[in-house]
Amino acid sequence: MIMIPRSAALAFALALALSACGGGGDEQAGGAPPPPELGVIKAQPANVPLQKDLVGRLAAYRSADVRARVPGVLQRRVYAEGSDVSQGQVLFQIDPSQMQAEVSQAQASLASAEANYANARAAADRARRLAPEKFISRSDLDNALAAERSGSAAVKQAEAALANARINLGYATVRSPINGRAGKQQVTEGALVGQGTATLLTTVDQIDQLYVNFSLSVSELEQIRRAQAGQAQGETQVQVVLPDGTVYQRPGVMDFSGDVVDPATGAIALRARIPNPDKTLLPGTYVTLKATLGNQANAFLVPQAALQRDAGGPYLLVVGADGKVARKGVTADRSQGGNWVISSGVAAGDQVVVSGIQRAVPGEAAKATPWQPEGAKGKPDAAAPAAK
Repeated sequence: MIMIPRSAALAFALALALSACGGGGDEQAGGAPPPPELGVIKAQPANVPLQKDLVGRLAAYRSADVRARVPGVLQRRVYAEGSDVSQGQVLFQIDPSQMQAEVSQAQASLASAEANYANARAAADRARRLAPEKFISRSDLDNALAAERSGSAAVKQAEAALANARINLGYATVRSPINGRAGKQQVTEGALVGQGTATLLTTVDQIDQLYVNFSLSVSELEQIRRAQAGQAQGETQVQVVLPDGTVYQRPGVMDFSGDVVDPATGAIALRARIPNPDKTLLPGTYVTLKATLGNQANAFLVPQAALQRDAGGPYLLVVGADGKVARKGVTADRSQGGNWVISSGVAAGDQVVVSGIQRAVPGEAAKATPWQPEGAKGKPDAAAPAAK
């Protein structure tokens, strides 16, 4: 065994320690991490379309209740339930026997009134001829003329009663008041209808175009009016999205805006008209509306990933001219597509951080690089897998 002197061993150990200390200092001096790389977009103001996603319910363009307007026994239903009917088409038949009897009675009353009037008119003519010769008294002349006038009035009254009886007879045949789709029969044959109240027989809905009813809050309506101020307004178009997510191919137009706030909901009722020539849309369906209600001037669109929120409210991180990250509180009006519409808090030319937010620290330096959405052409991250 070779023995190493104690002094040599101590010298060797000291040299190793000094070497280790020197190497660690060099690594610490040369190993400072670079600033994080952040994907940014340059904010630019623009006139942003004021689009709203709203929930509405389809309703028939016209809906008519078909009721029994005269008392009687329902004899039969003429139409097929759920079929399309035209205005004036016969839907139900009520037993007309009683109405026919009333027509006959009114005709007899009219004939009697006409006979009485003929006699009264003849007597009045005779009195007019005799009165100048003083063959009858003035009182007899007045009575004859009054009888003639009463007879004429009785004839008109009887004519009106006959017309009313004929109208009631016509009501025994129940017809559709409008073009549309007839619903389910509400009363079966053999039932007594129209006794005291106008019994509902069915409903006819016109659906070759439909209404869609929806509402806006007062604040939203004021925002729309501010956006539309000073702009020429034409028809506001709306697009219907069906419950399964498909977009209805025929756009509609706004045709009504109420000016009264519903006290129960605090909202204002609005309505749009939707074409439905194929009758594929049905009343009562809930749909989503995409409406463009004007343009919002000097607004900023930023990707949804850029907007952050905390107890202080919504904010954006930006890379300033000095290369440092800064926080800016903003006013986010609404989401639109894949973006947020920002109305205040950001300035033109600001470099808004979109990606790498988790590495951005306000007050610290960062490297800003142009951001592109995933799948965009020319994005390095997207192209890298293809190069392998």
